[in-house]
Amino acid sequence: MVKLIHTLADHDDDVNCCAFSSALLATCSLDKTIRLYSLSDFSELPHSPLKFHTYAVHCCCFSPSGHILASCSTDGTTVLWNTENGQTLAVMEQPSGSPVRVCQFSPDSTCLVSGAADGTVVMWNAQSYKLYRCGSVKDGSLVACAFSPTGTLFVTGSSCGDLTLWDDKMRCLHSEKAHDLGITCCDFSSQPISDGEQTHFFRLASCGQDCQIKMWVVSFTHVSGFELKYKSTLSGHSAPVLACAFSHNGQMLVSGSVDKSVIVYDTNTENILYTLTQHTRYVTTCAFAPNILLLATGSMDKTVNIWQFDPEALCQAGSTEDQPKQFIEDWSEDDVSAWLCAQGLEDLTGLFKMNNIDGRELLNLTKESLADDLKIESLGLRSKVLRKIEELRTKVKTLSSGVPDEFICPITRELMKEPVIASDGYSYEKEAMENWISKKKRTSPMTNLVLPSVVLIPNRTLKMAINRWLETHQK
Repeated sequence: MVKLIHTLADHDDDVNCCAFSSALLATCSLDKTIRLYSLSDFSELPHSPLKFHTYAVHCCCFSPSGHILASCSTDGTTVLWNTENGQTLAVMEQPSGSPVRVCQFSPDSTCLVSGAADGTVVMWNAQSYKLYRCGSVKDGSLVACAFSPTGTLFVTGSSCGDLTLWDDKMRCLHSEKAHDLGITCCDFSSQPISDGEQTHFFRLASCGQDCQIKMWVVSFTHVSGFELKYKSTLSGHSAPVLACAFSHNGQMLVSGSVDKSVIVYDTNTENILYTLTQHTRYVTTCAFAPNILLLATGSMDKTVNIWQFDPEALCQAGSTEDQPKQFIEDWSEDDVSAWLCAQGLEDLTGLFKMNNIDGRELLNLTKESLADDLKIESLGLRSKVLRKIEELRTKVKTLSSGVPDEFICPITRELMKEPVIASDGYSYEKEAMENWISKKKRTSPMTNLVLPSVVLIPNRTLKMAINRWLETHQK
């Protein structure tokens, strides 16, 4: 179901962080270096390791396109690197000179946030490399940072245990004590949840020295603004939890701990899927690859382990408790009502029952039938229902074919033949994305944000993974 396929042991000291782009893996360490590896065979790139920092490197992250890598260090700098040749693009010094503990790109690549040991947080312009805004938290060092999927806000975590919400203008929106003994990491799910026309929800995970992983919901309404609400606590670790990260599709959450274990959770059921115990010292970092079923975990044992998941087994991880039956076509009218309630569409249950909408009828609904037959007048409500139905159709297609969702083009919802990476960081079928750009202007099909560039890069790693899957499943 999940197996260790490679171990990287090139660092001379503790591994502090690892990060994926669609084609590369980056790792950084107390040994002052950053190393880059190809995902095709896990060979180290010719221009690796990257050397500039004079003290330990605490964090590294890729821009959404994967062309730029950021790293930050105890030396008080955040460095931007060209991933193609390893050259430094910029060296940005924290105004206070304090050790920089965390850095993170915004989803649209326009800015980079760096957080320091003195509690200062800086937002940099990622194009001009100049300081844009600066702020600070009341107490403790900043050790964690994550952007929401839309980029409209980001969260920082401090060594005093506070989660702080900021908007994209660096205004502090909310602060809350999350972990009594200090936060170590936080991460947003890349999949936002929409509920009605005026409210948007984001799932957030945080972990800390209190041995806990907490799940939060960050909501935004035009009336009440941003809110942070505690949802649940995940159990499993017996010691401080040092890292957590969502999978690209939001269906899994991974965590690493002082207890030397790595735990993978199903985010829908919050059950433990796997417990991995290969590392011999504290697990300090973990990250999922964006387009293929790979997980990287780093440790104070100086190694990075690469794990591969069985796609067929993971098809079951995406099933949710709000789906009464596996086969949606077999849903009764009551099952459809339960599904509507789970999607925040409980006001439509009476209408759907009155029109005898069961699972098969639900999957056949169109924008015309919603408007003409069901008389749903609100354009926004019709659009939301159609989006939810399209998600169900995708699940039906994926379950029936067994094709991992990572191999399916977000535009065509078909298995990709020539996957390319767009500047939003997502992979698409080449022809479909070219048509999208020519007809839909320069917006991302996934985020609806303006694309920084219309250049499409072949995703050879994903194509190889698809071909391997085809060879296995079409004999």
